[in-house]
Amino acid sequence: MSDIGARALHVLQTVFGYPAFRGQQADIIEHVASGGDALVLMPTGGGKSLCYQIPALLRDGVAVVVSPLIALMQDQVDALAEVGVRAAFLNSTQTFEETLRIERQVRTGDIDVVYVAPERLMTQRCLDLFDDSPISLFAIDEAHCVSQWGHDFRPEYIRLSILHERFPQVPRIALTATADQLTRAEIAQRLQLEDARQFVSSFDRPNIRYQIVEKTNGRKQLLDFITTEHAGDSGIVYCLSRKKVEETAEFLAEHGIKALAYHAGMEYTLRASNQSRFLREDNIVMVATIAFGMGIDKPDVRFVCHLDLPKSIEGYYQETGRGGRDGLPASAWMAYGLQDVVLQRRMIDESEADDSFKRVLSSKLDAMLGLCETLSCRRMRLLDYFGEAAGPCGNCDTCLMPPVSFDGTVPVQKLLSAIYRVDQRFAAGHVIDVLRGADSERIGQWHHDKLSVFGVGSDRSEQEWRAIVRQAIALGLVTVDHEQYSSLKLTEAARAVLKGEKKVQLRQYQKPVKQKRQAAPKGYAELELSGAEQAIFDKLRWWRVETARAHGVPAYVVFQDATLREIAKVKPGSLDELRGVSGVGEKKLASYGDEIVALIGELA
Repeated sequence: MSDIGARALHVLQTVFGYPAFRGQQADIIEHVASGGDALVLMPTGGGKSLCYQIPALLRDGVAVVVSPLIALMQDQVDALAEVGVRAAFLNSTQTFEETLRIERQVRTGDIDVVYVAPERLMTQRCLDLFDDSPISLFAIDEAHCVSQWGHDFRPEYIRLSILHERFPQVPRIALTATADQLTRAEIAQRLQLEDARQFVSSFDRPNIRYQIVEKTNGRKQLLDFITTEHAGDSGIVYCLSRKKVEETAEFLAEHGIKALAYHAGMEYTLRASNQSRFLREDNIVMVATIAFGMGIDKPDVRFVCHLDLPKSIEGYYQETGRGGRDGLPASAWMAYGLQDVVLQRRMIDESEADDSFKRVLSSKLDAMLGLCETLSCRRMRLLDYFGEAAGPCGNCDTCLMPPVSFDGTVPVQKLLSAIYRVDQRFAAGHVIDVLRGADSERIGQWHHDKLSVFGVGSDRSEQEWRAIVRQAIALGLVTVDHEQYSSLKLTEAARAVLKGEKKVQLRQYQKPVKQKRQAAPKGYAELELSGAEQAIFDKLRWWRVETARAHGVPAYVVFQDATLREIAKVKPGSLDELRGVSGVGEKKLASYGDEIVALIGELA
């Protein structure tokens, strides 16, 4: 091991309290600490922060962390302070006096890490400050925000290329949890990191169980899922519209779940208060638009739900990745139906983007539909999107309850014929009524009861036909025209199916069944606590709540659940025994060690 590697490991163990590096962390840290540039792709919960925090402690000067959300900077600084790292932030929430004090600390190198938003960094005052200061490195977090093809595009990120031009000798590390090949190339180009070493970790999050269900009554299905699988757990529920966010939060609250709302249209103080409560309290369910979540460090989010179809796999992966950051089992659950597909298509068609950008958005939506409709392992499909090969995971709904596939050529031919016979001018509901032979005024008005396809699909329910329409859209045989009242239209690919030249394999429609509690994933049996251990764990959590409240920080900043679980299992009777627990560094040992050992002694 090199000298830098040995020093890095020492910092990891004594400051952060972890026994060993994970994955590529050691290589990344040694490269950056030695002065190299890096582009790091690592899944949420994979330990990205350590990849710049440890080099910040190994190099002389102040590390500048570019972070897109000022609302989270206080918690990030508090978490570093808990382990003895001198950190601060510069943002618009501070008084002029506070800003001057921190700027002095940056100039004199009296702090290790300073967080700034990209907008703040671009000001002449901030650039001049860094010109006059000993800067050890620049870390650009959530680097996918630089990509116009990405799901969280932030225009101010594009200007961050100035760091390379103005501070050519200072190493830069750009980090993100989600980037396909296109986004990765754009990050490197826009941040002038073409010559940087790229570190691409596995995108797999084996502790997350993926489940996508047919949407019938979304809110009721959500309630059943939470009460059956995750009663009393912290979680996030994503909705597409602000109105739906508020209605869903109210619905959950009416049924005894501590649910809060979050969207960009809320009054700022209420939005900030709800975010703070979610971070600092246990058992809160946050119902939100995708405006919520980037940079959220809460490690004990046990489930992430989607009541609406995400726009892309990158967005879905980023959002579901907020669950289970502590490595313990978590769920990613989605309810999805035909209307979701129609709505997303309409949003693309009605957007002001140019045609090339719309094509990119459409291809990303197609990939998302493919994930929803896949007959194979969802994790395999997800990882394949990011260019990573994998086998069946055994921890997603298609592995645990394999879907029944069937030759759907004939029913799809009936659907395509019906769309053609009604002149490709009607939406899905009307086409399905024609197929099922419905007796309605609208059918009679258009004389569609006289068509040869009228009633040819009467052997299938409306829900079955909706599933077939959805899959036909996902397979690229049918598209939705929003300029003509969401009418279904045939694509060029439909011709081969209609002529019988191409067969179609479909997923058999399954009636929704009441949620049953799933067993924990394989390999997590060691996480189960005995009765005595559970009592210690519960007592530790109560102690943590009181301690966090006294310190004015989120509970997980004191200790994560995974650390408390290990303490409950080890039952340390001395500070030396506690020192060996993962997540207990020297500063935390000094701050809390005596209290924990005494508490264990009372319960032993």
